[in-house]
Amino acid sequence: MDSSEILQSLYLAGFELQTFDRFPRAIGVIKGNCIALLEPAATGLRFIGRPGWRLGEALGVLTTKGAQQVFQAKDQFVEATPERLKQLQEFEAELEAFLSPKPN
Repeated sequence: MDSSEILQSLYLAGFELQTFDRFPRAIGVIKGNCIALLEPAATGLRFIGRPGWRLGEALGVLTTKGAQQVFQAKDQFVEATPERLKQLQEFEAELEAFLSPKPN
């Protein structure tokens, strides 16, 4: 399956697709508050880094601030609650199912 077919499948499954000036080769895939950046690859699409939490127009990466897990993008951050972590895990698993090569 080529990248355009994968993107169409993602769109039909309820994912929002977005491009970013800062990442011209990347496609942002968003569902709820979760976001992942994807780029074309030989087998279709692949992740650029790890999926994260949407903070405005930025991708908040999971990190630790003090003793607390947070999603952070520059000076913005939001607590990584168990609910948010579960939502991100489900988002990543659903996205991986679309990106994994399907046997013919």
